[in-house]
Amino acid sequence: MKLAMLNGLTAQQFLSEYWQKKPLLIRSAFPGFKDFVSLESLQTLAQRDDVLSRLIAEREGEWSVKQGPLKASNFRGLKRAHWSFLVQGIDQLVPAGKALLSQFDFIPHARLDDLMISFAPKDGGVGPHFDSYDVFLLQGQGHKRWQVSQQPDHELIPDAPIRILRHFKMEQEWILGPGDMLYLPPRYAHYGIALNDCLTYSIGFRAASYQELLTQFLIHLQDRATAEGTYEDADLKSQAHPAEISASMIDKVAAAIKQLTWSKDDIAQFLGSYLSEPKPHIFFDAPARPLSYTKFHQAVEKRGLHLSLKSQMLFVGEQIFMNGEQVIAQGAARKLLIHLADRRVLPGPLALPEAAGALLYDWYQAGYVELG
Repeated sequence: MKLAMLNGLTAQQFLSEYWQKKPLLIRSAFPGFKDFVSLESLQTLAQRDDVLSRLIAEREGEWSVKQGPLKASNFRGLKRAHWSFLVQGIDQLVPAGKALLSQFDFIPHARLDDLMISFAPKDGGVGPHFDSYDVFLLQGQGHKRWQVSQQPDHELIPDAPIRILRHFKMEQEWILGPGDMLYLPPRYAHYGIALNDCLTYSIGFRAASYQELLTQFLIHLQDRATAEGTYEDADLKSQAHPAEISASMIDKVAAAIKQLTWSKDDIAQFLGSYLSEPKPHIFFDAPARPLSYTKFHQAVEKRGLHLSLKSQMLFVGEQIFMNGEQVIAQGAARKLLIHLADRRVLPGPLALPEAAGALLYDWYQAGYVELG
């Protein structure tokens, strides 16, 4: 199916021709797009301690960054500076943000990071830079000039508090207005400059480094790894240097460590838990007065339920992952839970399998799901 938000391309055409390959400018990707946050509400969100926000300013070539939670006083004295402030995780805070992200379901949920909204006044921005991940830049109110470059030079300004390119050579340039969108692959240099007060919606897709994945996988394995036996050295020999670690000891420990093995199933479990794990600043609110299981079951069958805005749900085969936790589901329960993972909602009325009902009730009590 051709998608207007992709310039009439099908999802597969976009993935084959543009994804991680080259930019795509999409005029009127979202015709008549209306902002679902105001500058005032964005500033209010930036003042919360459970929200990630930043205020970035440049004055006479000097950059500064103020990490949130921000205060109203942080925005004073910026008249002579070029500045912008950014609020991350909007999809976990505003239902309309989650609805916007659902338009990008042609990309697997496991790759999605979050929705960030930035505000910049005239001439504001965050400087020329590049990201290590794919991003769609959707323009809300106002207009922004985007300059992009595929330059191999990624040298950064030394000692700057943010990653600003030292040498930026523009290759292409566009002005985006409300509803226009620009897709950029990873490591594509770009520089956005506000032409007037504007809001920009950044839909980012996570791309963990292999080093990060390796480190986290080893942490995942540490509670599952086993090795038989205890170090022995009945063949111990006298050493000329008692402080030297012998080759024999190194060989024996190496042989023990070689007992550590893993399978694709271990990797699937790791990815499910790791990719669905909430970020450190995220906390869930349990219902103040939870229903009994019987009333909950009846309410779900009548009204349905949906994931909390903060929840991340993935699956591999019969393994279901909810916010870093793994469960096994089969048959009708698995089918229902996969629908919930894909669509984030189970509309009522519905027949609720007992196995799924007990699990959903646990998630309801934890604040992971909410009644429709």
